[in-house]
Amino acid sequence: MMKSFDTIVIGIGGMGSATLWHLARRGQKVLGIERFDLGHSMGSSHGLNRIIRLAYFEHPNYVPLLRRAYELWREAEQLTREQLLFVTGGIDAGTEDSQIVQGALMACREHDLAHEVLTARETTQRFPGYKLPDHYAIVFQPEAGFVASERAILAHVSLAVAAGAEIHGREKVIAIEPANGRVVVVTDKDRYEAGRVVVSAGGWISDLIPALTTKAVPERQVLGWFLPQKPDLFRPEVFPVSNIKSEVGHFYQFPTWGIPGFKIGLYHHFHETGHADELSREPTPADEEALRKGIRYMFPDADGPTLRLATCLFTNTPDEHFVIDTLPGAPEVVVASPCSGHGFKFASVIGEILADLATTGASKLDLSLFNMKRFEETSAVLE
Repeated sequence: MMKSFDTIVIGIGGMGSATLWHLARRGQKVLGIERFDLGHSMGSSHGLNRIIRLAYFEHPNYVPLLRRAYELWREAEQLTREQLLFVTGGIDAGTEDSQIVQGALMACREHDLAHEVLTARETTQRFPGYKLPDHYAIVFQPEAGFVASERAILAHVSLAVAAGAEIHGREKVIAIEPANGRVVVVTDKDRYEAGRVVVSAGGWISDLIPALTTKAVPERQVLGWFLPQKPDLFRPEVFPVSNIKSEVGHFYQFPTWGIPGFKIGLYHHFHETGHADELSREPTPADEEALRKGIRYMFPDADGPTLRLATCLFTNTPDEHFVIDTLPGAPEVVVASPCSGHGFKFASVIGEILADLATTGASKLDLSLFNMKRFEETSAVLE
């Protein structure tokens, strides 16, 4: 007889692990299925940490979700007795008329967020690791920082298991078959049924949701850690996280943590897209040089030996906003992500939202920015 569950969660990364916990804590009989190992490095959430910030330049509608995300990260910390959220302050910088600066200011003003507007000289005086061009405007957010992403996934998994969740690693989902108000999930090992299925498969989501084939495009990214020439300038106490739209690229930065190196990434690294199984996970000298270009331009005191390079995936929508919705024509299927490279900070609250959608069909938070109907393929069904 086929094993039955209230909800099955496909993909136990940032979003899926949080969803599994929120469902299990509500007393649901839940199954989580992960095609790789738990905490693997094939997707979007490895590399130690991810930035979290309230002054969201992408759109002010994200701010209420972020406020709830902070609350839930703190709750997970209390329950696991492990720090997951580290507040360092954060910087958004670029030319004064850039979207990154104006968008951050709009979010701050609309939601009454604490912030300061600094000059490049004032920024260097306060945070000497930063050497930004004189014509840049800088928005400083005291509540920004980073989430320990790898720890956070395992923390959510541990909480879910403690609440009764069942989890299968190294099991690949082959098909999702909704029928008569329930869903059958077919894997390379078994078949299961459930009242609802949450698909949070990251870079592989279009394999299971064909309507997203052209709307959820995996992109290769590379992260780098470099030993600073002046290590004291890049400690978490004196170096805030940052997003900087510069003349040499849009870079994002972290202080030294976990690995004794300054961490940097370049948004839309080389614009390399393709199927998630086909994108190279091996960093190259060209990848390193692209990151060093940003270091030399803005962080010259961090231009030391390479400690580590790692690849990860963005899965981008055309407008770079998330997908959080039930599948048109199949409300038993809840679709989560792709998050276009800026989603992990929301994992705690998206897990709660997805649990709401799976159990009640609605969320108290505004999800209008994330519906699937905004795409051309409005008649999406499983094929």
